[in-house]
Parts: sequence; C-alpha cells; structure tokens
Amino acid sequence: MADYDIVMMGHVSNDIMIFYDGSRQDFLGGPVIYSSASASAAGAKVLIVTKASFEDTPKLDYLRDESVELVVVPSGNSTSIKNVYHTKDQERRSTTLLSQAEYFSLADVPSEKAAIYHLAGLFYGEIPSEMIVPLSKRAAVAIDAQGLLRCSVDGEMLYRDWAEKRELLPYITYLKTDAAEAEILTGTDDREKAARLLADWGAKEVMVTHHTEVIVLVDGIIHRAPFNPENLSGRTGRGDTCFASYLARRLKYGPEESVKFAAALTSMKMEKPGRFSGSEKEVIDRIG
Repeated sequence: MADYDIVMMGHVSNDIMIFYDGSRQDFLGGPVIYSSASASAAGAKVLIVTKASFEDTPKLDYLRDESVELVVVPSGNSTSIKNVYHTKDQERRSTTLLSQAEYFSLADVPSEKAAIYHLAGLFYGEIPSEMIVPLSKRAAVAIDAQGLLRCSVDGEMLYRDWAEKRELLPYITYLKTDAAEAEILTGTDDREKAARLLADWGAKEVMVTHHTEVIVLVDGIIHRAPFNPENLSGRTGRGDTCFASYLARRLKYGPEESVKFAAALTSMKMEKPGRFSGSEKEVIDRIG
C-alpha cells in the first residue's frame, strides 16, 4: 500500500506577471502550488518535494494541510520567472527565466511509496529525463509536457521538441499537454490526432487542454469535458489544476468521470485568483 497517493516534484517560482492591460502581479507560483490544492480537494494524500532558497522556504508553510505534506530541499537560489501576456485570454505569452533553483536528482526522491510520481517541472532539465525510467519502476509516472519542452535560451523561455520522446513516452502513464505543446510534439494542430500519436508512441493516458475544453485519450477512446468559467480572473494555473485533479480522481474512478470532475474543478478555480479553495462536494454539485 502506498504511503502517498501522489508525490509531486517541481520548483516553486517567484512569479512576475505583466498582463495585457499593463497591470502587474508578483506572487509565489509554480505547478506544485496549484496541483497540490486541486489534488487534495479531489481526495488525494499528497507529498510535495520542491527546492527553494533558505529565504523563501518559510513562504511555503501555507501549502501544508491535513492531506498535503511538504519537503523543501535547500537550494542556493529559488526559481523566478517573468510572464508577459500578449492577449486578453492569456493564451499567448513571453516568458523569461530570471533565476533558477537547483535541478532534481533521484537522491531527492523520498523513500516512501507513492501510487503516482507527478513530475511538475517548469522548464527542461529541472527534472532530468534520466529520472523517468527509474521512477516508472516504482510507480506510475505523470508528467506535464511544459517541463519537457520549455527551455531557457539566454534567459528567454522558448519551446523546443522533446528529443527523447520516442524513447521515454512508453514509461509515462499520464501525459499532460496543452494544445500548443501537443502541436510541438506531434506536428499537428488537431488535438485528438495529436493525442492518438502520443499514445501510439507509448503514453498510456494523454490529456490535452484547450481554453474551451479538456480531452483525455485512454485505451483508444477520447473523453472530453468543457471548461465553463464565468470569468478568467483565476486563469493562471489552469493546466496544473486540471491535470492534478484528474490524477487524484483517476485513482478511484474511470476516465470519463475523472475528466468531468477535473473540468468542473478547473472551471471553478479559473473564477478566482490563486489556488483552488473549494470542496469535493462543491465540484460534484457543479457537475450537476
């Protein structure tokens, strides 16, 4: 029996956000921050493993709750990223890496057993590809394509295809991409076709998010659910929230129910800035 449902690994980030209207927000972000809240709300027991500077470590204490535990591995620096959004819907942005925490290694992986290792990286190399095969021998591996495709080139964050995809996709149980990432990986802007290609190359379950909906391909069948937020004030963290809530729900339910749950929870999160703060019952009520 697993000690944790999900062990999440990834950097936190001191984020600077410049929005389309010229406004600015500075806050602590990163996939594990949004992912842990949504997975917890979906009923999972979570362990976060992150890296941060000594000065930033106390800022992370609020992530702990009755179902979320936290390990902060000391790092000389914390990661810091600036995002400049070019469109009102926040689908297009320029990203600059201002500083970075140290990369992860297998030595940072806790000895406790997990059902899923969720590799929630911000950029390529943060969680080295060499970790995927060893981790897949311990538990299911879930990975966000952002951490495979986004590369720092003289500080500018650019997207590049993942050279190891054909070799390593067979070791990934859950793969999450957005529509743009799926096109980079496969060369097609057809989201369903891209999902099928990624599955043909070895990924067991493939999630593709879009501003209108989320689809998941499992055993050749596409399952889909719409995003229906009343506003986009909490758009930041959409993909992280969706993937983690799906993973948590998927531990007990089938893909059809899990994708509907994830879409409903994510729609609720997008209506309010910050991490998801609702309950499992509220999500079920939202599904109707």
